[in-house]
Amino acid sequence: MAQIIAEVSRTFNEFLLLPNRTRTDCSAATVDLRTPLVRHVAGEAPAIELRSPFTSAIMQAVSTPELAIALARNGGLSFLHHNQPIEDQAAAVRQVKNFKAGFVTSDTNVRPDDSLGLLTEVMRRTGHSTAAVTHDGTATGRLLGLVTSRDFHPQRHGLDGPVSSRMTTIADLAHAGPEITLSEANARLWDERLDCLPVLDAGGHLQHLVFRSDYADNKRFPNQLVDADKRLRVGAGINTHDYRERVPALLEAGADALCFDSSDGYSDWQAQALSWVKKHYPEIPAGGGNVVDGEAFTFLAEAGADFVKVGVGGGSICITRDQKGIGRGQASAVLDVAAARDAFRERTGAYVPVCSDGGLVHDYHVALALAMGADFVMMGRYFARFDQAAGAKLPTRDGFVKEYWGEGSNRARNWQRYGQGGGRGLVFEEGVDGYVPYAGDLDEGLALTVAKLKTTMVSCGSATLPEFRSTARLTLVSDQSFQESHANVTLRETPGTVS
Repeated sequence: MAQIIAEVSRTFNEFLLLPNRTRTDCSAATVDLRTPLVRHVAGEAPAIELRSPFTSAIMQAVSTPELAIALARNGGLSFLHHNQPIEDQAAAVRQVKNFKAGFVTSDTNVRPDDSLGLLTEVMRRTGHSTAAVTHDGTATGRLLGLVTSRDFHPQRHGLDGPVSSRMTTIADLAHAGPEITLSEANARLWDERLDCLPVLDAGGHLQHLVFRSDYADNKRFPNQLVDADKRLRVGAGINTHDYRERVPALLEAGADALCFDSSDGYSDWQAQALSWVKKHYPEIPAGGGNVVDGEAFTFLAEAGADFVKVGVGGGSICITRDQKGIGRGQASAVLDVAAARDAFRERTGAYVPVCSDGGLVHDYHVALALAMGADFVMMGRYFARFDQAAGAKLPTRDGFVKEYWGEGSNRARNWQRYGQGGGRGLVFEEGVDGYVPYAGDLDEGLALTVAKLKTTMVSCGSATLPEFRSTARLTLVSDQSFQESHANVTLRETPGTVS
C-alpha cells in the first residue's frame, strides 16, 4: 500500500518568526546578505557567492538579458531560459557578459566608408552610443577612430555620408597600450576628462574599450555580481534532452552557471545528465531540481548537483498540483530538504546549497524561506512585474499590469520541462497565462524587498544569513492569528494632514 507521510504539508503562510534579542552591533547597515550559490567544501569559500540571495526563474516571461543585467548589478543572478534555439540562448548569455566589464569588447563597430545610416542602425541594434571605427569593421580591427551619437544627428547630417566624415580620428584620440591596468585606465579617464579610452595592441588593433560610465556604475552598484574579468555573471537553464549540444554553446558564450530545469528533478534522466556535465565540464557549476524532500535532494547531490532547487506546484503560475496531484507545501519541502543538506554535509564534508523556488507570494516569505534553511530563493511572479521582464505592459482600469505565463502553459509549450510523453509538445497544461500588477523598475523594487529582509533579520538578532538560519525561531499560525496579522481598520484613501 502507499506510504503515508504523517506530517501536514505546510506553506509559508502558516509560520511567523519570533523576534530574538537584537545586539547593539546588529543593524540594517551591518547585515551581510552574501550566500553560496554552488557546492563547496564546508568551511571554505564557494567558487561563486551571491551578494544578495535572489535568482530569477528559468522562464520566458521572466529572465530576459535585460533583467539578468539588472539583477546581477544588484548582487543576484538570472538563469536565462532554455525554451528557445541554442544559438538564441547563447546570444542572450553574450549580451549579458558584454554589457558591463572593466575592459569591454566593442560590439558596436563600423568601417570608415560605411554610411551614417548604417551606423545609426548598428547603434539602434546594440543600444550603445559609441562605435569603434576599424579598418574591417570588427571588434579587433585596426582602430581608425571613434564616433559617438554626439558627433552626428540623423536629421541634420546626410545619412548617405560616410562615417569618416563625422568620426574623431585615432590621431586625435587618447588611447592606451595592452599593459594598462583597470585602475590606471580609470585614473586616465578622470585625469584627462575622457568618456572612453581605447586599449590597443602593439599593431594598433583594438583590444578593449574602457568607459567612464562603467566607473560610475561601480559606485552606484557596489554589490554587483561579477566574474574575475569584472563582467556581470549570468546563469543558463538547460534540459535533459539536448544538453550535449546546448552546454558547450552556453559555456563558449560565457555562462557562469547552469541549472537543469524540470518540474520533477528526481529522475534517472537528470542524474545521468548531471553526471555527463560534471564529467565533460567539471569547471562549470550545474544545479538540479526540482525536488520536495530529502531523499530526492540526496539523490541529486550524489549525482553531482552543485545546488538543488526545491518546489513542485507552489508557483503562482503553476497548476501541476491541480492537474496531477503532485507536490508539497513549500515550507515543508524547504525544511525537509535543508535537513538533508545538513546531513549530507556532515556525512561528506560537501555543502550543497538549497534554492527555494515557488510559493513566495509576499516579501516576508523570502525571510521565512531563508530562515527555514534555503541558501537563496528563485522567483518568477516577483520579477515578472518589473520593466526588465519580457511581458508586455498593459493598461487596465485599475492601473498597469504585466503579462505573465507559465512554462507549462500553451503559450510557452515547454515540453522539455514537463515530460508528458507527447513528443515535442504538451498533452495538457501545467501552467496558466495571466497578468501581474506592474511594479516599475527592478532596482527600486528589489531595494524595498532587501530593506524588509534586512530589518527582519535585525529583529531576529542576525547579521548574516548563516546566523539567521541557525538561530531563527518559528511558530505555527492559526487561522485567527493569521487574520490578526492584517490591518483591521477602514483604510484612508487620501493622505492625512499633520497639524
